Amino acid sequence: MGSLILCHNKRARQPYEIARIHMRIYTIEELCYYICNNLYLIDYTMVNRQLCNWIDRELELPKLAERLREELRQNCTMEQFVLTILRESTIYATGDINKIQGILEHLQNLKDVERMKYKADSLQKSGEYETAILVYQSIINREWDNSISKIFYGRVYASLGAAYGSRFLYEEAAKVYLEAYRICGDMELLRTYLYCCYKALPQDQYVKMLSGNSVFLSMDSAMKEEIREIQRGIDMNIPDEQFEQWKKEYRRIDKS
Repeated sequence: MGSLILCHNKRARQPYEIARIHMRIYTIEELCYYICNNLYLIDYTMVNRQLCNWIDRELELPKLAERLREELRQNCTMEQFVLTILRESTIYATGDINKIQGILEHLQNLKDVERMKYKADSLQKSGEYETAILVYQSIINREWDNSISKIFYGRVYASLGAAYGSRFLYEEAAKVYLEAYRICGDMELLRTYLYCCYKALPQDQYVKMLSGNSVFLSMDSAMKEEIREIQRGIDMNIPDEQFEQWKKEYRRIDKS
C-alpha cells in the first residue's frame, strides 16, 4: 500500500511474535504492514486476546485494545478484527481500507486450497518465486479436492510453470505447462509448453520433437515470425508504441 505513514512513535520493549513464521513485531506500523501483506495468513495467531493485551501494554493504545477485546466478546470474524486494527491505527487511507476489505471478503468465501493458490499468486506477483513454487507444488502434491473443478488445478500447474519460467527453469516449466494443457485443453498452454521446450532443449532435440507434428510445426513458425517481427522493429526503428506491443504479445507465452 502506497499510503503507509509512520505516525506512532511507540516501540514495544517486548515484541509480539507470530509463531507460525517466527516473525517479531515491535510497532503498530509493522503490525498493519504484516496484516496487509499476509491477508491469506490471518488466523488465531493474530485474532486473540494476547494481541489485544500486547497492543494495550506494549504500544500503549488502550482504546484500540479495548475495542478489539469487545469484538472478541461478540464473536467477531477474523476479518472484522483485523479491519478494526487497520482503521483505528489511522495509518491507511479509506480507499486502501476498502480495497483490503474487498480482498478479505473474497478470501472468506474460498476453500483452503483456493486460499493457498491466492497465497502463491501473491508471492509470485511480489517476486518471491522460490516460495511461490513451493506453495504451488504443495497444492498439486496433496490429495485433490473433488468439489473443485480440475480446471483449477490446471491453472495451478500453469502458474507453477510461470514461476519456473521466471527463474529460467525452462525444462521444469515445460513439464508442468504440458500437464496444464492436458487438464485445461487450452492451446495457449500448449504454445507456452513448446516455447519452454525451445528454450530448454538442444537445437537437434527440439527439431526432432517438432518433426511429424503439424500443430507443433505451425506454432513454432508463428513464434519465430514474432521473433523476426521484434528484430525488424529494432532494425527498422519502428515506433516505440508498436515495438512495445510486439514485446507484450511475445511475452504472453511466459505468463500464461
